[in-house]
Amino acid sequence: MWFFDAVASGFQHPTDPGQLQLFRILFGTVCTLRFVLSFGQGGWDRFAAGSITVHVTEQRFGARRARLLVRIYRPMLIARTAAAPALAAGVAPRLSLLLVLAGAGMELLYLKSPNAVRFTLLTGACLLLAGNLGEGLRIDHDPSTANTWAQCLLVLITTNIYWNSAWQKLKSPQFRSGLYLAQWIHTYSQLRDQLPHPRQHAIPRFVRRRLGNLTDRDIHIWRLLSAAAIAAEIALPPALLIEQTRPYAVAAGITMHLVFTCLKPRQLVTFSCLTAGTYLAFAAGW
Repeated sequence: MWFFDAVASGFQHPTDPGQLQLFRILFGTVCTLRFVLSFGQGGWDRFAAGSITVHVTEQRFGARRARLLVRIYRPMLIARTAAAPALAAGVAPRLSLLLVLAGAGMELLYLKSPNAVRFTLLTGACLLLAGNLGEGLRIDHDPSTANTWAQCLLVLITTNIYWNSAWQKLKSPQFRSGLYLAQWIHTYSQLRDQLPHPRQHAIPRFVRRRLGNLTDRDIHIWRLLSAAAIAAEIALPPALLIEQTRPYAVAAGITMHLVFTCLKPRQLVTFSCLTAGTYLAFAAGW
């Protein structure tokens, strides 16, 4: 298996640099969509004079640092939104990547739950360590060691994400029992019309109607689905590395992330797209 050969050789085992070049295109595309959508979700006016965000930032960082953040905020929004499509197109990819990471990292200063930002920074850092990001939209398939270390690191990060998530779920009796998902769907079904943004979730009506009533049958089904999610997160990394099982693992992983994204599209779409995109790193390529 190429991954273990690469580790055993001190990352001198040749891989297809095109795997990370394709991920660079996907990474830039996903960040472009995220940055563009942020303008329409109050992002441009986040630090408007007199807003609660400014007040909270001043309390957290002090008046001087808060003023600096407010001053650079909008220019950074523009810079990162221009850099992301440039990264996807392969225009000065390393400089574009640095601007994208700086713009994404800025969100750590004000978002309450920046898990998607952290994952973006981790996967972007892997790209930053790659020796051959490519130029333009041309994909280089000549085997080399230029991207071996970065590709292995991306595999390790994705594996850690999946296995850590599975471990957290295993430690939660409420999740293992199915109660967490059953109660979440039931509560959402009852309060859906009262939410300020009811369309921010994409849960099908038949799921709300058939599995949102907190009956013993519903909880049993959610228990089975919870167990399936844990098993999938444990099995996906090794299955993605094995050539014979990779197509099935890719299909299962994408399906799983589509289901997760339906729960919270705005929060999970970036994470889901980037995680599925890291599947490219699990293949040696040529």
